[in-house]
Amino acid sequence: MGPRCFLRLKDSDTWGEDKDTDCFLSTYTKHGHIKNEHITRNLDKKLTYKNMHLILSLYFALENINNDPHILPNISLLVKVECNLLDDWRMNSLCTKIGELLPNYYCINQRRYLIVLTGPIWLSSAMLGPLLYITNRPEIYYGPFHPLLSSHEQFPHLYQMAPKDTSLALSMVSLMVYFRWNWVGAIISDDDLGLEFLSELRREMQRNSACLAFVHIVMEDKILFRKNVNIYYNEITTSSAKVVVIYGDKDSHLQLNLRFYRLANLQRIWVTTSQWDMITYNDRFLLDSFYGTFIFLLHVSELSGFKKFIERAHDSTFTNPVSSDKLWWIYFNCSLTLFNSMNLKNCSIEKRYHWLFRHRFEVSVSITGYVLYNTVHAVAHALHEMLLQEADTLPKYSGEKLEFDSWQMIHFLKNIQFINPVGDQVNMNQKVNQDVEYDIHYSIEFLPNLGLKVKIGKFSKHLLHGQQLYVSEEMIKWNIDFSQVPSSICSVPCSPGFRKSPQQGKAVCCFDCTPCPENEISNMSDMDQCVKCPDDHYANLEGNHCLKKVVAFLGYEDLLGMSLACLALCFPILTAFVLGVFLKHKDTPTVKANNRTLSYVLLISLIFCFLCSLLFIGQPNMATCFMQQTIFAVVFTVAASTVLAKTITAVLAFKVTTPGRRMRWLLVSGGPNFIIPICTVIQLILCGIWLGTSPPFVDVDIHVEKDHILIVCNKGSIIAFYCVLGYLGSIAMGSFAVAFLARNLPDTFNEAKFLTFSMLVFCSVWVTFLPVYHSTKGKAMVAVEVF
Repeated sequence: MGPRCFLRLKDSDTWGEDKDTDCFLSTYTKHGHIKNEHITRNLDKKLTYKNMHLILSLYFALENINNDPHILPNISLLVKVECNLLDDWRMNSLCTKIGELLPNYYCINQRRYLIVLTGPIWLSSAMLGPLLYITNRPEIYYGPFHPLLSSHEQFPHLYQMAPKDTSLALSMVSLMVYFRWNWVGAIISDDDLGLEFLSELRREMQRNSACLAFVHIVMEDKILFRKNVNIYYNEITTSSAKVVVIYGDKDSHLQLNLRFYRLANLQRIWVTTSQWDMITYNDRFLLDSFYGTFIFLLHVSELSGFKKFIERAHDSTFTNPVSSDKLWWIYFNCSLTLFNSMNLKNCSIEKRYHWLFRHRFEVSVSITGYVLYNTVHAVAHALHEMLLQEADTLPKYSGEKLEFDSWQMIHFLKNIQFINPVGDQVNMNQKVNQDVEYDIHYSIEFLPNLGLKVKIGKFSKHLLHGQQLYVSEEMIKWNIDFSQVPSSICSVPCSPGFRKSPQQGKAVCCFDCTPCPENEISNMSDMDQCVKCPDDHYANLEGNHCLKKVVAFLGYEDLLGMSLACLALCFPILTAFVLGVFLKHKDTPTVKANNRTLSYVLLISLIFCFLCSLLFIGQPNMATCFMQQTIFAVVFTVAASTVLAKTITAVLAFKVTTPGRRMRWLLVSGGPNFIIPICTVIQLILCGIWLGTSPPFVDVDIHVEKDHILIVCNKGSIIAFYCVLGYLGSIAMGSFAVAFLARNLPDTFNEAKFLTFSMLVFCSVWVTFLPVYHSTKGKAMVAVEVF
C-alpha cells in the first residue's frame, strides 16, 4: 500500500458546515435485530456536514455491532440522537425546555436509556452533564479531551473517552528540530487548554535549544482583542520567525485573528492541530500559504466499508444530496511512481487533475468520529460482559422492552479492554498511561476548489529518543521543495571555526559568532564552546581542525643549523692555522715573549670551544644533553683561565725590578700556570655537583611554537647552570680587571692592551647574551647558545 493522501472539496459553505454543534446520543437496547428507526429522521434534519459525518460514524458502529453474532446476540443496540440542545437551552427558558428534555423522573411505560454519549463540545457536557446525573443517566464524553471535565469533584460520573494530548508539544518541537527551526512564534487562545499547552511548549523548546520569538494570547474579551490585534500584527510581520504554532479553540477570537492575517496575505509556515484541519474563509483555506500547513492529528485507523455505508445511507435517507468530498476528507493511496516522483507544486493544473482521477477514493473518518466509533463499541462490550456475568438472571430482561441497570454497567465499562473491528486496542482504564501517537499531515491548496493533505510522518512518544519522530523523506521531497521552505532562525548559524556568543538581553537563540581562541577549534556548526586541541596538535587557520604538530629541533638540514655548523668548523680551522703559525715560529722572540706554552693551551682550548658548538646542533639525546653545557664549561674555563694566567704573567714580568724578590720567584717558577688547573678543577667540581643532583635531560616543548613540538635539552637545575655560568663570568671579570691594570705597561712584546680590549668585548657579549637568551625560545634559543 502506497502513501496515503486526503482530499476535500471546499466552497463558500464549508466554513459554516464544519462548525461543531453538540449532539447527545442516548443509547438503549431491544430484543432481536432491529434497524434504528431514527436514522432517517436524524439525517433528514438540517445538520452541518460535520454533524452528518459524526452521526454516520455512530450508525456505522451500531451496524457493525448489531451484525456481529459474537456481541450482544439477539439484542440490538440503538440510539436516540438529539443535537443543538445547548442552543435550545440558550433560546428558551430552563424550566420549559430542559424540563421537557431532561425530566428528573420517568414513567413506567417511558424508555430508560443506558448511557448518554455527549460531545463534541465540552461546554455542553459541562453545563448539561449534571442534569443527566439528576435524571439517573451516566455520561460518556466523546469530544476532544478537556482537563475541566476530568475533575471528579465537579463531574463524578462523567467519563472522557478521548486520550489526553500528553505529547503534542513534544511532537511539534521534534518537527522543528527536524527542519532546524529554532525561532518560532505561537498564537494561543486565552483558556486553560491554551495556557497549559503553552507551558509544555516552552519546556520542550527549552530542552531542545529552541526559542519563542513571540507569543500572542488571543483574548476573548472584545475590547482587549481589538486593542491587541494591531500590536500582534505588527509583531508577527516584523519578526524573523517564519514558523508559527497555532493552538486553541477554532470558534474563538483566535479564528478572527487568523482571518485578518489571511486577508493581509501573511505567508508563514503554520503548525497546528486537528481543530484547524479544514477551515475555509471566502473560498480559501484560512491557514493556506505558499509554504503549506503542518497538522498534528491523533492517530486513527480508517474504517473499512465506511464509504459503502455512507453511499447506502445517502441513497436511502438524505433528502438533499451531499457529495462525500464535501462531507469530510476522502482518502486514496497516492503512488509516487504514477506521478514520476515530481513535486506537486511545480505541476500544472491539468497534470494534477490527470494524476488525481487515476485513484480510487475512500471516505476518511474524523478523529471525533473515530472516538465515537470506539465509544459505541465500548458500551456494547461492557453490556456484553455484564450479561455474561449475570447469565442466570437474563430471563428477567425478557420481553420487547429490554432495560438494564446503567450504573451497574458503568462498573464493567471502566475496566473493559478490547480490540475494535479495525484492529486497534481500546483500553477504558483511565489510570493506565496510554501512549498517544500522532500522524503528521502536510496540507496545501492542490486545485482551485480542492484541498490536499498528505501524511508525511508520525510521532510515537513510547519509542526510544531519536526514533520517536518518523518523517518520510520521499513524501517531503514530493510535496515540499526545500529550496522554497524558509529557515526560521534568529541568528545565522555559526560556521565551523566560530562559537556562539549570546547577545545580552536576548533569547539564547540570538547570538553573535566569535572566532575560536588560539589552539581551540569548533568542527561543527552552532557550537556553544570551542574545544581545545590536544597538546600534540594545533588548530589550523580556519579553526575547524586539529593538526598534528611536527617534531622539530635545530638540525643540520635547517639553514640556520647549517650556517652555524659551517661557522663552528671554520673557526677551529682558523685557530688551528694560527696554532700552526705559532708552532712554526716557536723560537722567535715574539712567540717566546707571549708565553709560548700558555698560547698553545689557549689556542687548543679555543679549538675545542668552537667544536663544542656542534653538540648543540642535531636531535638532542641523553649523551649530547649531558655534554653540551658541562664540556663547554670545562673547556671554556681552561680558555678563560689561560687568559687570566697570561695577564698575570705579563703583570709580574714588568713588576719585577729587584732581583731576588718573591715576585721574581713566582715568575721563574711558573706560578701563574697553576691558575689553569686550579680554575678547571673548581669548574669540574661544580659540574659534578650539577650532574649528580639534577642533570640535564631531553625534554619536549609544546608551547613555544604553535605547529611544532620542539625537542630540547632541559638544563635540569637552573641554579647549577647559573653557578657554572657565573663562575665563567667571574674568571672573565678577573682577567679583565688584571688586564686593565696592565694596560699602561710598555708595549714591547706586550699583549696586555690587546687582552684588555678582548676581555671588554667578551664581557659586553656576555652581558648582552643573558637578556637575549631569556627572551628567545625554541630553535632561536639554541642558536643564541651556539653563538
